[in-house]
Amino acid sequence: MSKDILMDIRSVSRRFRGLIAVNDVSFTVAPGELVGLIGPNGAGKTTLFNVLSGHLPPSGGQVLLEGRDISRLSATHCARSGIGRTFQVVKPLTTLTVHENVTVGALLHHPLAVAREKAEAIIRRVGMGSLMDQPASSLTLESRKRLELARALAIEPKILLLDEILAGLNTSEINESIDLIRSFSKSDGLAVIMIEHNLHAVMSLADKVVVLDYGQRIAEGMPNDVVRDPKVIAAYLGDDQDAA
Repeated sequence: MSKDILMDIRSVSRRFRGLIAVNDVSFTVAPGELVGLIGPNGAGKTTLFNVLSGHLPPSGGQVLLEGRDISRLSATHCARSGIGRTFQVVKPLTTLTVHENVTVGALLHHPLAVAREKAEAIIRRVGMGSLMDQPASSLTLESRKRLELARALAIEPKILLLDEILAGLNTSEINESIDLIRSFSKSDGLAVIMIEHNLHAVMSLADKVVVLDYGQRIAEGMPNDVVRDPKVIAAYLGDDQDAA
């Protein structure tokens, strides 16, 4: 594998009995690259994330990380290999504090004392230092999403999968989150694949965009080019945009 490719997604498919949720999808992600993954509701984006992060095995195809086939690894082993993940529905450990939640992620690679130090640094980096000792149950939606991001970063990923991390946020919160994501991608060299319905965010962040529709990749390229693609326009504006 080329040193310019961090993750290589090769003809990945995922079937659920008669339903083909992801159908022969291929694309690559370079180190430090930010990829926007977009498409109508039900296009297969989150299912693809579940395959990439080890929560579901592919029905066909391969996922390679730094040339290593991780297609059949468990979610825990994928995390150990360098895949961080946030979820569309945030689920913090509500009985624990912010610091304890992020420490849980850091424990994947470090003993407790080091994990606590790493967690504190990440929490301050994402702008939650004043909430360090707050129980996760008391957080706003925006703070819960930042906590989810911090916990994913705590496993020290090589590539980060963000599943609608901006959903439900107001304009100010979205802009702050965009700046935060950009800082980790551009300053730290962290590769990111980002599922997002907010096209403004995708346009401002992504180096390239991959578009799914009915489980298939229908377009890939620079953001300005992709949004003008007739197939993409049809997928978003056609009568079938709400199909499963």
